[in-house]
Amino acid sequence: MSPSCCELCQRPVNSLTKHHLIPQTRHKNKKNKRLFDRDEVKNRVLWLCRPCHNNIHVHFSNKELELNFNTLETLISHPDIQKFTAWIKDKPITLHIPFTKGKRYD
Repeated sequence: MSPSCCELCQRPVNSLTKHHLIPQTRHKNKKNKRLFDRDEVKNRVLWLCRPCHNNIHVHFSNKELELNFNTLETLISHPDIQKFTAWIKDKPITLHIPFTKGKRYD
């Protein structure tokens, strides 16, 4: 069951998205299978509001997420995530935030 607040910005929102800390596209990767337990791969998730979720994917490729940002603590420690989280925490949940993302290749 999902919480009622975004786990990054702590805003109470009506709808949260499930963010796999170890991206699903990386689950079958050989290195992934050596690094992580299968249960952990499937169940290590965060519940995020759509803006926080989009912000993560703007800044990191799935490979970067898998290897370097696979915990809440490592995500929160990144300066770009901290900056966005500090900015959005006081914004209304109805605020639309357009994101632009360059192509990423995993």
